[in-house]
Amino acid sequence: MKKTFLYVALALFAVTSCRKDENILQPEVSIETQNGYDDVAAKKFLETHYFDAKGKVQFLADKDTVNVKLSDLSPVTLPSGVIYVMRPGAQPENGTVIGDADKISLMHISTSYVATDTDGKVMFTSPAVFGNTIAGSGIPEFDPLFYYAKKSVLDKAVNDLAKKRNFYEIEGFREALQKFQAFDKDDASDYNLQGLIIVPSRAAFARDPHYNYTGMGYRNRSFIFNFQVYRSVAATDPR
Repeated sequence: MKKTFLYVALALFAVTSCRKDENILQPEVSIETQNGYDDVAAKKFLETHYFDAKGKVQFLADKDTVNVKLSDLSPVTLPSGVIYVMRPGAQPENGTVIGDADKISLMHISTSYVATDTDGKVMFTSPAVFGNTIAGSGIPEFDPLFYYAKKSVLDKAVNDLAKKRNFYEIEGFREALQKFQAFDKDDASDYNLQGLIIVPSRAAFARDPHYNYTGMGYRNRSFIFNFQVYRSVAATDPR
C-alpha cells in the first residue's frame, strides 16, 4: 500500500513538473509581440481559408484552384487591426443599418485562438468554440451580451469592473459588425452567412478582466466570427 501511494505521488510530481516546464518554455510574450503575432496570423488565416456555398469558412487545400481564398475577396483592415470580409452575393438588398445599441439576432460560428510562433511559423493555435448557433439551437442568438451590454446587466453587477460595458463587449466585433447591414429574416429561416470578422486580441479583451462566457479565459485570444445578422432592431428606450 505504501508503495502504491509512493508511485501515485511520483506520478503527480512528474505531471506537475511537466506543466511547470511547459509554462517556462512558453512564456507570455510582450503585448507588442502578441499584437504582431495576431496580425500575421490573421493574414495567414485569410490566405488559407474560403467561404463554402453556405458561407461557412473552410480550410483551403494546398492544390485547391477552384475555391476563392478570403484574401482575394477584398478584406478590409480597420485602424484597430480588425479585419472584415463581406461575402459577395450574400448581403441583403435594402438591408437595415446596425446601430450601436441595437438588439441583433445573430446566426454565427465563432472561435477564439491564440496567435503563437512555433518554430518560426506564426499562426492561430488552440482553437476554442465561443459560439455556434448552427450546430447548436439552429436559430440565431438574440441580443448577445458581447455585442451590447445593457444597463440592466450593469446595474446588477456587484463590483466596479462588472459595471463597465467593456467587461462584456468585444469592441472590435461591434466596430466591424456595423460595417454590415442586417437582413429581416425569421428565426426559422435557413442561413446563408454573409461574412467574416477577425478581431485581434487587442480589440477583444487583450489582458483585461472580462465576463466569464464559457468557463475559460480569453487573455491574448483573438476571435473569428463567421456570421449572418438576421435582424437588427433599434431600442425604443435607453438600454
